[in-house]
Amino acid sequence: MEHEVYVPFPAGTVRQALTEPERVARCVPGVQLDADASPHIPEGRLRLRIGSSTITYRGTLTIASGASSQEDAELVFEAKGTESRGDGSVALTLTVRLVPATEPAPGTTLACTGALRGDGRLAEATGQAAEAAGRRLLDRFAENLAADLERHPVEAPPQKPSGTASEAPSGEPAGRGIFETEVPPPSLDPGSEVDAGDLEEADDQELDEVDAALDGDLVREADLDGDGEDELGEVPAEAAHARRTMIGRSAEEVDHAPPRGRYAPVPPPEVNTASATLRWAAPAAAVVLASAVVVGRVLRRRR
Repeated sequence: MEHEVYVPFPAGTVRQALTEPERVARCVPGVQLDADASPHIPEGRLRLRIGSSTITYRGTLTIASGASSQEDAELVFEAKGTESRGDGSVALTLTVRLVPATEPAPGTTLACTGALRGDGRLAEATGQAAEAAGRRLLDRFAENLAADLERHPVEAPPQKPSGTASEAPSGEPAGRGIFETEVPPPSLDPGSEVDAGDLEEADDQELDEVDAALDGDLVREADLDGDGEDELGEVPAEAAHARRTMIGRSAEEVDHAPPRGRYAPVPPPEVNTASATLRWAAPAAAVVLASAVVVGRVLRRRR
């Protein structure tokens, strides 16, 4: 069987689309691809109508040759399947040649030549019915391919580098690679602007300041302003006492030692509930006692 179909896209775009097996498979009318199928070898089901019968096949589609050849090479597709409800099988070999077309508009003509072999229900159909089904299938395939290219355009092919490798970009001498670029000297290089001796002096000065701070020779400016101490940076008596008491003690004892001096917490005022109770209990007892004495005297006089 020979048949030609038209696709309104350039030959390069159509060729790149036909080298994608998954795209080709989903453009075949009546195909339902498996969700877990490989994109390089798509698998699925195909419902094919021949005459008055509908046959469902389950099979695979592969690109036999032409996918990585020259631009004017032919593409060869192979499809194999078996009947989902029967023992019949089918095998198709389709050769496609791409020809640039100018009518009805600039595009590409696919010249298809196919060979079909099958048994089972397909063998019961007449040759004329099988050829008509194949032509109808190719016409609808071309329509689906054009619609798929509009929805999912093919990626642009990688451009070949222009010029030879000896040519270098403008502004750089020829023959100079990335590994020949000058690297600036490190900061500790003898030819750099910073001298290593200056760095050692700076480090010694920082160490002296740290030692002085640990010995208690420096006092924070905030503490001097707040406590009214002298401007010479002398350590206050309370801080010196606290420092002397902490010398020779472990870190755990220092962490758990209560603060002293001006940093000591203020104890909460003690609440004397007994004195507050006596304030009203003593006068009440005196009144009761006086009342008892008066009542006793009155009773004695009546007797």
